[in-house]
Amino acid sequence: MARLLVHVEGQTEETFVSEVLGEHLTQFGYEFVSARLVGNPRMKRGGIRPWLGVRRDILRHLKEDHSAIAAIMVDYYGLPHDWPGRAEAPSRNSTSEKAEHVESALLDDIATELGPRFDQRRLLRWL
Repeated sequence: MARLLVHVEGQTEETFVSEVLGEHLTQFGYEFVSARLVGNPRMKRGGIRPWLGVRRDILRHLKEDHSAIAAIMVDYYGLPHDWPGRAEAPSRNSTSEKAEHVESALLDDIATELGPRFDQRRLLRWL
């Protein structure tokens, strides 16, 4: 059984993971589901921090527990342009292509930092 750490943008998403998604996902084999806030805690209406800070948090969680799975659940439209793939995404044709581009870039960045032995299935992307 794996622990799932869902990195979320704000309090609304954090509550959703805690009160709805967590219970649902434990029925599918996750031992523990927990939200990790990556938004700016000073902004009451959400707001995502720059990528380097979020990246540091995700890397720390993946390194601390080698059986944990991390997920990212943030709004695409609010992503700062320093997030991997975000600056190039507007050139994509559809919203799904934009999301896929950013998701791939996020995975590439995390996988590059963790090295070739990193199991890329340990990072789920939900934009």
